[in-house]
Amino acid sequence: MNKPSHWAAKGEWSLVWGMRVLLRVYLLFGRTVLQWFLYPVVSYYWLANKSGREASQAYLRRIAKLSPVSNISGNLWDSYRHFISFANAITDKLAAWSGALSLADVEYRGREVLLAQIMTGKGAILLGSHLGNLEVCRMIADLDGASRINVLVHTKHAEKFNKLLRKTNENSGLNLIQVTEISAATAMLLSDKIDNGELIIITADRTPVSQNSRISRAEFLGAEALFPQGPFILASLLKCPVYTLFCLKQQGKQVIYFEHFSDGLTFPRKTREQAMQQTIQRYAKRLEHYCLTEPLQWFNFFDFWRQDE
Repeated sequence: MNKPSHWAAKGEWSLVWGMRVLLRVYLLFGRTVLQWFLYPVVSYYWLANKSGREASQAYLRRIAKLSPVSNISGNLWDSYRHFISFANAITDKLAAWSGALSLADVEYRGREVLLAQIMTGKGAILLGSHLGNLEVCRMIADLDGASRINVLVHTKHAEKFNKLLRKTNENSGLNLIQVTEISAATAMLLSDKIDNGELIIITADRTPVSQNSRISRAEFLGAEALFPQGPFILASLLKCPVYTLFCLKQQGKQVIYFEHFSDGLTFPRKTREQAMQQTIQRYAKRLEHYCLTEPLQWFNFFDFWRQDE
């Protein structure tokens, strides 16, 4: 029996060329036409991607067990709705990239705490996830005094995505930085950005691409799952405030939730592993809270609870 591959080995469905085509359709014909185009594509993807379909059902069954009021059971129909939600998120992603989203389309929760931090002149780390639509985070650039947003990504196509962003919006305040592991040079670059008052967004809900990277186990939706230590180690190295960031589609609007997570993470040598695990468990609990709030908006279509990564 073949061992399932790491999530990064599965490849991204939204490759640069594909996103370029979808963006062109969106710009020429608008959202309605794009959605008619996307639905059959995503429907085929749902039918053909057995492992993704099964992972979706397994996740939704966990939701059903913890939240009976969610009206989710984890059957095939729920899984299909999950994939259609992904299609809608792609449309919202393209709207954000093209500048079609306005401030009227976005609401903030906890915005004041981040604004106060920005006003100090020192930047912060925002811990994101694959829940909701992180691309809408470019709207944070409209916060008073926010100079630049840097998103750390695993994809090798970061520079191509940056060019695509510049093509659609020359004034985009979003910069994608490709990282597979945090080197000394990367840490220095990011430290400069924090000192310049910039924001750094990093997802903290997928294990690292590098096989030698560190991971911790945390309770998540009723069972232990693997989470990366890297984002939390990075935050401790940069000695800056940390916030969580979740962007959910609710009642037709993108609602961006900011929560203060820490004034600065520290992991004493003697209690390092214990402190790290407790910190990651706190993040996992906040992620769980928002997954239960909008379960169909968590887009990890692989077995998240595998223990052999």
